[in-house]
Amino acid sequence: MRLLHYTQHVLGMGHLFRSLEIDKELAGHEVHLITGGPAVPMTLPEHVTHHAQIPLQMDSDFTEIFSSESDLSLDEIWDRRTSMLDRLLKELRPDLFLVELFPFGRKRFGRELLPALQNIREGRYGPMRTVCSLRDILVEKDDQEKYEDRVVRQANAYFDNILVHADPGLIRLEETFSRITDLTPEITYPGYVTPRPKPGAGARLRAEQNIPPDERLVVVSAGSGTVGFTLLKAAVQGSRKLYPERAHRLVLFSGPHLEEEHFAELQTLADGSGHIRISRFSARFPDWLDAADLSVSMGGYNTTMNLLAASCHGLVLPFAQNREQNMRAERLEKRGCLTRLAPQDLSPEMMAEKMRVALNTPFPSHAIDLDGARATAEILLAI
Repeated sequence: MRLLHYTQHVLGMGHLFRSLEIDKELAGHEVHLITGGPAVPMTLPEHVTHHAQIPLQMDSDFTEIFSSESDLSLDEIWDRRTSMLDRLLKELRPDLFLVELFPFGRKRFGRELLPALQNIREGRYGPMRTVCSLRDILVEKDDQEKYEDRVVRQANAYFDNILVHADPGLIRLEETFSRITDLTPEITYPGYVTPRPKPGAGARLRAEQNIPPDERLVVVSAGSGTVGFTLLKAAVQGSRKLYPERAHRLVLFSGPHLEEEHFAELQTLADGSGHIRISRFSARFPDWLDAADLSVSMGGYNTTMNLLAASCHGLVLPFAQNREQNMRAERLEKRGCLTRLAPQDLSPEMMAEKMRVALNTPFPSHAIDLDGARATAEILLAI
C-alpha cells in the first residue's frame, strides 16, 4: 500500500505526533507524511518519507494565520503549498489519501486541500480512496449550524471513510457534531491513538537517571510550549514549596517553542533547587511518564492518553480557549484518572497542596481503548 498522509499542526504538536503513531504501525508499506506546521523534533521510521510544506501556524486565539519561517506573502505561500500537494499526488499516485481533521477543522486549509480533493474525485491522480482522520472531540463554533452544514457537504463530496480516534464508551462524535446521521462516509472508532511504554521502560529510565525506586518523581510538561508557561512556572514554585515537607524529584519539559525569556525564567526559578531539572524536550516522554509518580500538564489529547497508557495520575490544566480539553478531562476525572486544575490553583501554595494530594492518589484500572494506532493501520489496509 502507498499512503499519502496530510497533517497540519498550528499551535501544539499533538496532531503531528498522533499522525506519526499511526504511520509507525504501517511498517512494510510506503508512507509519505506531508506536514505543514512549525518544525519539531521527531524521528521517522525507515518506511516513512517526510515532505515539509512552508510552515503555517496560528496564534493562541486561532484568529491569525502566519508563517514565522518565510518572507513570502501569505498568498505566495498558499500557492506554493497547493502546487506541492498537487505535485505529490501526481507523482506518488497513492492508494490512500489520509487527511487529518479536515473538513471538521482546519477550514482555512481548504484553500490547498479542496482543489486536490476535487481532482481525486475526478480521477486525475488514478484510483484512490480518501479518509478523514479525526480527533475525539470537535471544538464549538460561533455558527454551529453553518459549520455543520459545510462539513456535511464537504465530507460527503470528498471522503469515503471517517476514522474517529476515540473510545465510544468515553466520548462519541455525535456529542460534538449533531448531524452525524447526515454523513455518508463510513464512520469507525479505532480507539485512542497513543504510544505505549515498553515493559520496564520507566524502571530502566529511573536507573539511567539514578532515581531510586522509592524517590517520588514528578514530570511537568506543556506540549510544544506555545502555551502553558503559567502552568510550568506554578509547578516549579509549587515543587519548591512542597519539597521540605515531601522530598521528590521534578523534571520539566518546557516544549521546543517556549519563548527563550520564559525558559530562562524557569531556570532562574529552579536555581538552588537540586531536585528540579529544566529541559526543552524529550523523545522518550512516554518513558518518563512510565517512570513518574505524578504528571503536571496541559490537557491535550496526546498528553492525556500518554497518562492513561503509563497509568500515571495527572494534574491537568485544560486549555480554556474551547471545550475540547476540559470535556475530555472532566470525563477522565470522574473515572479517577486525573485531577483538573483551574487558574486559581496556580499559586505556589495551591500547587504544592495539589501535588501533595496527587502524589498519594493511586491510579485506577480502566478499560479505555488505547489501541487506536494499530487498529487504524488495520482499517486503512482493509480500505
